[in-house]
Amino acid sequence: MTDLSDIRICIIGLGYVGLPLARLFSERFPVVGFDRNPDRIDELKAGKDHTGELTETELQTAIERGNLSFSTLTEEIKECNFYIVAVPTPVDRNNHPDLTPLIGASETVGRVISPGDTVVYESTVYPGVTEEECIPVIEKTSGMSYNRDFFAGYSPERINPGDKNHRVETIMKVTSGSTPESAVLIDNVYRSVLYNGTFRASSIRVAEASKIIENAQRDVNIAFMNELAKIFNAMGIDTAEVIEAASSKWNFIKLKPGLVGGHCISVDPYYLIEKAQVYGVMPRIMQAARHLNDGMGSYVAERVVDLMNRRGILVKGADILIAGFTFKENCPDMRNTKVADIISSLKRYTDSITIVDPHADPATAKRQYGIDIFDTFPGNTLYDVVIHAVAHARYADFDFRSLLKPGGVVYDVKSTLSVGQADERL
Repeated sequence: MTDLSDIRICIIGLGYVGLPLARLFSERFPVVGFDRNPDRIDELKAGKDHTGELTETELQTAIERGNLSFSTLTEEIKECNFYIVAVPTPVDRNNHPDLTPLIGASETVGRVISPGDTVVYESTVYPGVTEEECIPVIEKTSGMSYNRDFFAGYSPERINPGDKNHRVETIMKVTSGSTPESAVLIDNVYRSVLYNGTFRASSIRVAEASKIIENAQRDVNIAFMNELAKIFNAMGIDTAEVIEAASSKWNFIKLKPGLVGGHCISVDPYYLIEKAQVYGVMPRIMQAARHLNDGMGSYVAERVVDLMNRRGILVKGADILIAGFTFKENCPDMRNTKVADIISSLKRYTDSITIVDPHADPATAKRQYGIDIFDTFPGNTLYDVVIHAVAHARYADFDFRSLLKPGGVVYDVKSTLSVGQADERL
């Protein structure tokens, strides 16, 4: 199958990755978006997207164009011949890779795939998952043979939730295929809708590896900045000022310390860490980076308590306001947010903690974290401490000091507030 006019695409998994991909491909091909969650399908059919990745206009326009539909029924995706899997790849409570969603999606593909069809995986995995874990499931479920009856590829997702500049259509995508012919087909399909083209990797394993190191590299780099913040805080030096000074050198890589949450940087390195040990390699730098970054929420809480003590604020029963709960700015995604760690650490001292976030869904926060969230600052309430935890654009010009009791303090996790606004910053 080499004629692009015959391509009929099914996107399996309609979250932050799958939905933008489905919308983009529907500009060129017939697309069915498949998801097991009926509430998600109903929401999308109504032209709504709670992730905020697509505006109502973008989604409704795509639906009205007639090339995009949504379904929870496998019989409605059997006529497709190009399947793209974009389901989550989480870790369990012990930080071991959990391939359950990926295996389930592979079983779905196995039930509907036909001879000559192609399946492409976008979910972040360690090298080897596509061909060692997923393809055997498709073979077993379908009764067909890999690279004889059906073909596969891997094109790692590069979605950055909340980023309105680097969207799926504007980024370069890595592609790969299980045979030279399938690699060309997959590359052509993706290239036909991408403004900046593709990079065709030599194999599926190379493509898988390229994705996993993208996030592991950022994790290690941020961990270094977090370690510097700890050092300079102990020395009484403002880390943000140090970074600005160092940035005057042309080849200094300017990064900031901070909380590392979300479904990518805080999760994906564990996939490579586990696989490396299977091959007898102990990935000490990545392990140390994960340990350091995972502990930054509790470290921030310690710094806040220390600041309160130094300013003579009674910690026990203190009124604390936390501005921002999502894992990053201007985005509703709360997966693995480390602000939750700040809250749990501070609850040892006080239950009077108010969390405000204009982007977070209160029902989701209550269900996943057992906390109550407000979308605006409660009126006529003053606090002993305000923690600026997430740099949402709505907070850019807000006067946080107006929310303080006399003698109260502001702690700036993101180091984006002016020195006059913040009493201390990470």
